[in-house]
Amino acid sequence: MTKQELFRKAKTLPKLPGVYIIRNKKDEIIYIGKAKSLINRVSQYFHPGSVHDAKVTKMVENAFSFDVIVTNSEFEALTLECSLIKQHSPKYNILLKDDKGYNFIKISKEDYPRITAEFQVDDSGKFLGPYMSGFAVREMVSTTQQIFKLPTCSKQFPRDFRKERPCLNYHIKKCMGVCTGKISKQDYAEIINNATKFISQDTDKIIKTLTENMEACSENLDFEKAAVLRDQIIAIQKLAQGQNVVNKSLDNHDFIAVACGGSNSVVSVLRYRRGRLVDKKEHVFFGETDDNEVRTSFLLQFYSREMPPKNIYLDELPQDTAILEYIQKQTKTKVNIQIAQKGDNTKIIKMAYTNAVERLARESGRLDKTERFLDELSALLGLEKPPINIESYDISNWGDGTSVAGMVVFNNGKPYKAGYRKFKINTVAGTDDYASMQEVITRRINRYDMRDKGQFGVKPDVILLDGGKGHLSAILHVVKGTSFEDVPIFGMVKDSKHRTRALVSKDGEIAIAMHKGIFKFITEIQDEVHRFSIEYQRKTQKTKSYAVTLTKISGIGEKKAESLMRTFKTLSAIKQLTPEQLKEAEGISEKDAENIYRYFNL
Repeated sequence: MTKQELFRKAKTLPKLPGVYIIRNKKDEIIYIGKAKSLINRVSQYFHPGSVHDAKVTKMVENAFSFDVIVTNSEFEALTLECSLIKQHSPKYNILLKDDKGYNFIKISKEDYPRITAEFQVDDSGKFLGPYMSGFAVREMVSTTQQIFKLPTCSKQFPRDFRKERPCLNYHIKKCMGVCTGKISKQDYAEIINNATKFISQDTDKIIKTLTENMEACSENLDFEKAAVLRDQIIAIQKLAQGQNVVNKSLDNHDFIAVACGGSNSVVSVLRYRRGRLVDKKEHVFFGETDDNEVRTSFLLQFYSREMPPKNIYLDELPQDTAILEYIQKQTKTKVNIQIAQKGDNTKIIKMAYTNAVERLARESGRLDKTERFLDELSALLGLEKPPINIESYDISNWGDGTSVAGMVVFNNGKPYKAGYRKFKINTVAGTDDYASMQEVITRRINRYDMRDKGQFGVKPDVILLDGGKGHLSAILHVVKGTSFEDVPIFGMVKDSKHRTRALVSKDGEIAIAMHKGIFKFITEIQDEVHRFSIEYQRKTQKTKSYAVTLTKISGIGEKKAESLMRTFKTLSAIKQLTPEQLKEAEGISEKDAENIYRYFNL
């Protein structure tokens, strides 16, 4: 690829954190980097007129292609960058290590050593590194200081023991309080040793060591020291749980997710070996939109060339179970193949799915954020294509047992207010949401069959009902055998706090909480249809209350009163009108106009 082609490709990347991998014409990895925003960072390399130093210029000249791995956070991107660099040792990553801007972690030579971030190596202590990222070093030093409650002040120990009161960090339990003189040199050295092991990523051993020391302290009734060790263990465990790139329990695992949208599909594979994410593979299937067929075909092809790992986690199992048997026969050891359903496995399969969706968006040219939600929604709901026209319905009840309904329209993922419609419930007596929704959908279908103009003449790609399984069952009964029978219909389920929780189909609930974009999108639709129907209900209720006053006039019934309110909007306006003006309202005769005028003016 030319530099111009690489730049165009870079401009299609998402504004998400991740790692980018640059390759030469021989498909060799020559550089690995991380980015807070992939589109901003990668496009800088290939932007026309960009000025780089000599080494980066040389790297860009040799670049022929690049790939990216989207992560859940910048910290995950950092951890993955370090892991991949150690594995592949890219040419230009190694060359750049000579640059004077590289960073180190220093353990000073003192009676009570400090751990600090440094730019230069000297004889004043032990140095870990070099590290490519100053951010990485600062974050690691800061995290280590917090976990082990190391002093960060400028005092010198033991010279400054008990000379001043302990600082605020000691009182809020962010420092162990070496200045109090209560921490022995031997105990402090042990803490520094554990902190050094932690920095070196040897978390299993350090947790084991800390646990053994904590138990020994408890047996010796040194409960204060045992509590300190306990807090350190908990802090390290929490840190390990906060990212998905390094996970000691994932010794030999593949995580596979499929995203379908438009006319294409993408399969993303995240490969963990020896507890680290070591590789990501993506395969694009052009012209294929059946996720089950894509998944089955991919598994067959991929594991006929690759040795299956001990564990394979999927977003869904293939319908053809023979493929699972085929994979098992590729190796003599047992292969565990299952759906990722809980814990870290769910987070990682979500990360694989995010990568697949982003690649799908780049391939299909659907780069707008809202449009990517439609691609993702299509894959989640099993639709043949992204839904361009979405209609949503909600019933709103009056206190007297009568009801109204609102219909909102989202076109290309955005509210289309010209398509909004209002319904008065005419055939249902009392409060019956199911029957009211049936009336509304029946009237909607009839208007479509009459080839009505405007939104009623458009067949929706998806219908979303503000309600659960009961609403859905009632409507599926209505649409059966009609022109809307092939329209996918789902209910929007709320939790106890009236927040969108899931979508419900005829086959059961579809969880949407783990898909952040879809969750926000569905919530926006549900909030909008609820707002629209409530607003109409309140306006109609107000009109109805005014209409009650008008019905006291001789010859004016409910229909004529409502006609007057529709035409002139307010009761105050009606009071100011002449008989000739009052006749402009539909159904109002000359006699009616005279009666109204006399009622308010005589």
